[in-house]
Amino acid sequence: MKSRLSINLSFLLITIMAVSLFSCKKNDSAYYNYENTLKEFNGNAFEYLQSQPGVYDSLLVALNRLPALKDSLQNEKVTLFAVTNKSFQISVESLNTIRKRTNKTPLYLKTVSVEELDTMVSRYIVRGTYTTADFQNFADGLLIKSINHNYNMHVLYKKADAAGFTGGGPGIITFSDPKNSIFVRYWQSTPTNAVNIKTNNAIINVVAPGHDFGFGDFVTRTNN
Repeated sequence: MKSRLSINLSFLLITIMAVSLFSCKKNDSAYYNYENTLKEFNGNAFEYLQSQPGVYDSLLVALNRLPALKDSLQNEKVTLFAVTNKSFQISVESLNTIRKRTNKTPLYLKTVSVEELDTMVSRYIVRGTYTTADFQNFADGLLIKSINHNYNMHVLYKKADAAGFTGGGPGIITFSDPKNSIFVRYWQSTPTNAVNIKTNNAIINVVAPGHDFGFGDFVTRTNN
């Protein structure tokens, strides 16, 4: 009886180990393939934004006021950190909450200063096409220049942990505005929700929707 119980326990242990090993291999393979398969769109970056109704409407409103940036997304090789509607909503609502307290007329993307809008939108666009492979060897991240104004932004790429594996999950870019400071505690940062979306002229990374468009500068720059 004791021998039979021992055999049953051994069989159960072997079964659990086999299932666990299979699960780990399956998950590891899935995450590995995440980086090997680029999403592709047959069109330019601006057309990609237009093809996603309800996601980038606010960014399109801003770009239609900024013909030079719009042209860059249509015709130049660029990397775009695409900001969703929610991020613009956060910033515009914050602005108008403050303006309401001082009895000022509300402002929206169609009416805020076009010069300030250009400064802020430019920070999300970089000349040249860069995938996560171009950032993965920089452990401390990499400084890149905005398409206009030559403004320093910072990109840090890492793989998330998953299924018990350190760095076994999907790739995430942390995109930061260093605020012209060498001290990271003063930086404003946001993660990405998706990376490496390939269009005919650009690589697009999608900024997480909780991001405050303008990296905390929208209210101070537009509340005049």
